[in-house]
Order: sequence, then structure tokens, then C-alpha cells
Amino acid sequence: MFSIGDFARHGRVSVRMLRHYDALGLLRPARVDAATGYRSYTASQLARLNRIVALKDLGFTLEQVATLLAEDVSAERVRGMLTLRRAELEAALAEGAARLAQVEARLRTIEEEGHAPDVVVKELPAMRVVELTGVAAGFAPEAIGPVVRPLCAELGRRLPAADVTPAGRLTCYYEQRAEDEVVVHAAVPASVGPGDLNGLAVADLAPVRAATLVHRGAIDGVLPSWQAVVRWIDDHGFTSAGSQRELYLDCPEDPAGWVTELQEPIG
Repeated sequence: MFSIGDFARHGRVSVRMLRHYDALGLLRPARVDAATGYRSYTASQLARLNRIVALKDLGFTLEQVATLLAEDVSAERVRGMLTLRRAELEAALAEGAARLAQVEARLRTIEEEGHAPDVVVKELPAMRVVELTGVAAGFAPEAIGPVVRPLCAELGRRLPAADVTPAGRLTCYYEQRAEDEVVVHAAVPASVGPGDLNGLAVADLAPVRAATLVHRGAIDGVLPSWQAVVRWIDDHGFTSAGSQRELYLDCPEDPAGWVTELQEPIG
């Protein structure tokens, strides 16, 4: 038998919470001393305590927990509910992290206003690429990200079966097709002709003059760099004259180490 203090310690809950569970009839002590009123518990009661805490963490009210326990909810069912809840929490954390990254990107954009970016004007040659395309509902990160990431991954998976050897690095470029519709292209340069390319399309990119800037860090934080390019174009009397491109120069496992050249065609 364990005292209420020891049982609380082993169950990683507070004594106050155990008293509350007792008052609600969720978890009665195994024995209550008639003279002192001291509560005692057995090790076997930890299983019920674990179910109570797990169901409570899943968002059930204590009244709902009582109903589920009365139905003698199985360990397998609790495990399934916890697995689902874990997936929901992981998704919420990922969404929160992405939103935080965008807030930080906006802050950096504001902080870097007035700074002269290291923009270089380059002549980009004509280039034949093999590519996959998708459609995003605008240029917002939450719209672009879920399209471009799987698109690039699928391109990488299809290249070997298409017997295509890339002649350069991955490039993504974007075309505004409608007010809230952006065509996303994930492409690699390659010397190919007509034939079955495992579902890949062939496109010829025209030669362009472009304002370029190297962005270092996760692509989710690219907004300040792109806006720096746009300000430079405006300050120097140019106009945007084509689809924005992102040339991925280095993509280590840690996105913080990514190096991407931003390319904005100008006229």
C-alpha cells in the first residue's frame, strides 16, 4: 500500500488532484483509515490513474472520462486515441513553427528596410528543363509551401526511371496565372529529346537578364531577400519582366544551411 503522497509521486500527479478524483468517484483509495482519514493506494491502481490522465490530456472532461472508464475502455483504444492526439499536436506545432518563421521573416523585412542588398545582374542563358508543375492558391507561404515541397520530392523520384541525368541544379519558378492562382514549376536542366520521360514535361526557358541575390537560410524565411531584390529593381529604374526563379545551390539536411540564388528577370 502507498500513502497518497507516494502514490501521487509515482503517478506524476498532485495530491490535490488525487483528492479531487476521489471526490468525483473516478479513483477511490484502496483503503481509508477510519481513525485518521489517511488514504492508501495500491500499485495496481496506477493503471486506472494512467487512463484518467491520458483521457484528460486528450481533451475529455472529467465527466466524459468517468463515462469512458465505466465502459472499461481498453488499453488499445486509449493508445489509438493518444496516437491520434499526438498527430494533431505535432501538426499544430508544425503550423505554429511555420507561422513563427513567417513572423520573423516579416520582422527582418522591416529591419532591413534601407539596407543596400548585394544584388548582381546576370545574363541567364536559354535552358531546357524537365519539370513537374502544380498549382498554388497564391504566393502566401502557407499556399506555396505545401505545393512546392512534394513537387520537388516527386521530381527527384521520377528522374531515375526517366533515365534523365540533370545538367544543373534544381530550379523552381513561378507564374501568376490568375488573381489567386500560381503555377509552380519544379525543374532541372537536362539534355533531352522527345520520348517517355516518366510523366515529366520538357520546357525551354528563354534567355533573360536577371537581378540576382543569394539567400542564406531556410527557404521559409526568403521573404526579406525577395523584397530586397524588388526594392533594388525599383530603385535602379528596372521593371520585373518574367517569372521569379529560385536556384537551389546547396540544400543540406538542416534548412538553416540552405543557399539559394533568387533570380528576378528584369527589363
